[in-house]
Amino acid sequence: MAEPSPGVELVSARGTRVVLSPRLLLALTKPRIAALSVATAAVGLVLAPARAPMCVVVATLVGTWLIVGSANTLNMYVERDIDAKMARTRRRPLPSGRLLPWVALWFGVLQGVLGLLILALFANALTGFLGAIALVVYVFVYTPMKQHSVHALLVGAVAGAMPPLLGWTAATNELSAGGVGLFSVLFFWQIPHFLAIAMFRREDYRGAGLKVMPNVHGENATRWAIAVGVVFQGIATLALIPLGLGRGAYLAGAVVLGSIMLGWAIVGIARSGGNAWARRLFLMSVGFLPLLFALLIAG
Repeated sequence: MAEPSPGVELVSARGTRVVLSPRLLLALTKPRIAALSVATAAVGLVLAPARAPMCVVVATLVGTWLIVGSANTLNMYVERDIDAKMARTRRRPLPSGRLLPWVALWFGVLQGVLGLLILALFANALTGFLGAIALVVYVFVYTPMKQHSVHALLVGAVAGAMPPLLGWTAATNELSAGGVGLFSVLFFWQIPHFLAIAMFRREDYRGAGLKVMPNVHGENATRWAIAVGVVFQGIATLALIPLGLGRGAYLAGAVVLGSIMLGWAIVGIARSGGNAWARRLFLMSVGFLPLLFALLIAG
């Protein structure tokens, strides 16, 4: 028999006993996504033309983690009933009943307030403002929009692409072309990445009542949208070179990585790729981003 998670025991209005543990609170933040966001914020800090003091670097990374954690926590709070209908999410702390909703709500709010204050006070006001935009868009626009429109993907991608721009503005205190270029790479990367997920998890999304392209417009339209997204992703990666953010090795690597992604997208269209094809494209996209940014940092 598994030992219970250490923590504080709370009792709900209905008499249900729930353990408040650090592990459950951490799960609300989606730590892997938060870690990826912090890593891309670090890329923005490293590539910015100005070197940020260590206190600004730490504040930017911590503030980014808190804002992303807040967005994910509040998303889970709002979607707790939807999560209960999906196989991949029903074991999350809220739908499984292991955590009380009000705890998640206040934990999410606390993270957001602290994150924005840290960015605004220890980095600069511009970075704090952009962080606030990301948080508001994700929680108050993207989250409810998922139940009504497939275009929620594009809205969510705006919030998801913000971390490298936060790193850039924290170092430079200005909204310049290089930071926008990094934002664009992450924005367009998310389109094929999440459309692939929507392909092989479409039944889960259908059961939860969320609008995703395969269920609304069909699989063929989704395959074409993925291919178009990969093309724009490639254009965004190459656009960093005239902005002074990449050199020969990066150019070669970006072309190879982009060609592999595009080739697989074309295979999907030609062969009417299904779940197996979509899963492989998803895995390709997971490897694409860290490899691309490693090439970019290496010069």
